Amino acid sequence: MEQGRPRSPLARPRADVPAARGEHTHDESEYAYGPRRTPQRYSVRGQVLDALRRALVAGELAPGEVYSGPALAERFGVSATPVREAMQQLALEGAVEVVPNRGFRVTSRSPRDLAELGEVRALLEVPVLLRLARTVPARRWHDLRPLAEDCVRAAATGDRAAYAEADRAFHAGVLELTGNRQLVAVAAEVHRRAQCPAGARPLAADAAEHVQLLDALVAQDFATVEAVATRHCGAPAAG
Repeated sequence: MEQGRPRSPLARPRADVPAARGEHTHDESEYAYGPRRTPQRYSVRGQVLDALRRALVAGELAPGEVYSGPALAERFGVSATPVREAMQQLALEGAVEVVPNRGFRVTSRSPRDLAELGEVRALLEVPVLLRLARTVPARRWHDLRPLAEDCVRAAATGDRAAYAEADRAFHAGVLELTGNRQLVAVAAEVHRRAQCPAGARPLAADAAEHVQLLDALVAQDFATVEAVATRHCGAPAAG
């Protein structure tokens, strides 16, 4: 990271990123009220990875900028190892690229990149939605309405990271109706690549399409399902 660059909101202490270094075991009771439960292993790498993904979607880590592992580790209050491991995962996802002896550069998505990702999403999701529209009863679509409403609320706040999480939850909920775990996993990976960094559509318009899509699915309006889903997958959201 360049000297003199202001520390982003990511630098604030977070409950989901522990101050201790390395990976270690915590009892759940340290983080939540209620009965004491069996201790579980919490991965610092996983928590750092989640926080980095939120920072990328929120624009706290800027496209084209280079960030060093040690500097990010200091910001998180962890050792450099889980940060480097998290960044290597992000490199596999195409969100960052390795810069030898310097760190990691946040990937810039070109219009062609976004168009290609949108096409892949549409090829995966639109045929599935049309099949589900013919077989899934209306009550199952009504069950997903709270997820669509979560997207609308997150969009209204302008919190792009919160919206990205709500958006992924909605699409995962829809695709899980297929019972095909591999489809859900592959679609989620493509979706994440399209979200990070963000594209060019307003959040409110993107969120409204979730509601429109559910309405069309309930009505078994196949033409509208195809039109809305194709448009929705075609370009990722932005604030």
